[in-house]
Amino acid sequence: MIIEHGACPLTRGEKLLVALDGSEHAYKALDQAISLAKVCNSSIYLISVLDLYPGQMALAPLLEEKLSAEIRETLEKGKEIVEKENLSCETIVHMGGMAHEFIVKEAKEKGIDLIVMGSHGRTGLSKLLVGSVTERVIGHAPCAVMVTPK
Repeated sequence: MIIEHGACPLTRGEKLLVALDGSEHAYKALDQAISLAKVCNSSIYLISVLDLYPGQMALAPLLEEKLSAEIRETLEKGKEIVEKENLSCETIVHMGGMAHEFIVKEAKEKGIDLIVMGSHGRTGLSKLLVGSVTERVIGHAPCAVMVTPK
């Protein structure tokens, strides 16, 4: 769905939260958020969650460093994409399990009007967001959630 310029289709569309994990699905979600933000004059917040527990971090500090660098690179790339469109952008990183809880918490704290995320994220060792995270966000979000298909 590409939104034509005109009236904002959201009742309130000042703040959009986009979950980014570096996957193709997440960047499709970012494209949709940018289209909406242009029409609604929105600010975009990019969030990534590094899904490592303290025990895992203690056992694999090099893995933590590698994944932290990847997540920051993903957020920087997303921020560059947003800022090229002359839109306001803020990045947010959380470390720990239960990614959906961090996404919902940020949405509540920042008064987000719409969460935008892909239907599937990465899997395996590099997983940051997964399809079940999207389902959980939908079930607990304080605002509307737009899910872009895979």
